[in-house]
Amino acid sequence: MKILFVLNPHCGKLNGDRDKIAAMADAIQLNFPGADMRLTQAPGHATQLARASVLAGYDASIAIGGDGTINETARGLVGSDTALGVIPNGSGNGFARELGMPLQFAEALVRLQKARPMRCDVGRANGEVFLNLAGVGIEADIAWKFMEHGKNGARGMWPYFKIGAKTAFTYRPKTLEVQADGKTQMLSPLTLVFANGRQYGSNFKIAPEASLTDGELDMVTVADAPKWKLALAAPSFFTDHWRPFGITHTDHVKQAVISCPGEIIYHVDGEPRKTQDRLEITVQPGALQVWKPSL
Repeated sequence: MKILFVLNPHCGKLNGDRDKIAAMADAIQLNFPGADMRLTQAPGHATQLARASVLAGYDASIAIGGDGTINETARGLVGSDTALGVIPNGSGNGFARELGMPLQFAEALVRLQKARPMRCDVGRANGEVFLNLAGVGIEADIAWKFMEHGKNGARGMWPYFKIGAKTAFTYRPKTLEVQADGKTQMLSPLTLVFANGRQYGSNFKIAPEASLTDGELDMVTVADAPKWKLALAAPSFFTDHWRPFGITHTDHVKQAVISCPGEIIYHVDGEPRKTQDRLEITVQPGALQVWKPSL
């Protein structure tokens, strides 16, 4: 088989460490003799490498990195017969967890040797691919502010926490017109999420019944409830079904249009975006072939 490994050299704890990268390359050759490995050099490069692998007739492109690297690699493979493989090396690792991939590099390599192909749905937000989640609301605003802060300030968990805490006390939901599968409703949610997979990452399950293969998205509305209710409900998002206080409501949809005059901040697999007046969400059933590890 022809296999390409696409590695983000700055993901996780790598930080461009040449010795660690060389050790990973040796482990890849041990488990997949003759496989190729390429390092991403800039945002969007993983997509280019994946598209090239399709044209060259590769059987699979294996993304090594966080959800951003995995998303970029998938963009280059949608609609092709070249499969997406995943080795998690990020923070939340949402999509890898959905596939059941081990979080340890060596174990993930072994499990990939016995992976089976599976057709996976793909979501799109204004045409852009997402594998797990896209949405509007407080988490999109936090992601945007964190991105802007990172241009001139420090990144990391502590700045993210401070931005998140400040936003939690100042955020005011916008009123949205949402047309979903022919039904129109007016919503003012804390967040509105369109889920292909179940979780943001780290097993925080916003849509515990979502499926990567059902041809639909779970549209989850999180109410702008009092802060004490949200705080008490937070642990429930790490469970599969328990959701107290009626904090969330879920609809199953195939297409939705969000309308709101002016600027709309949204996210695609955690990456912040902006648009004007209108955001369209769709799903492409079975558009991506992925390698899922066998039990």
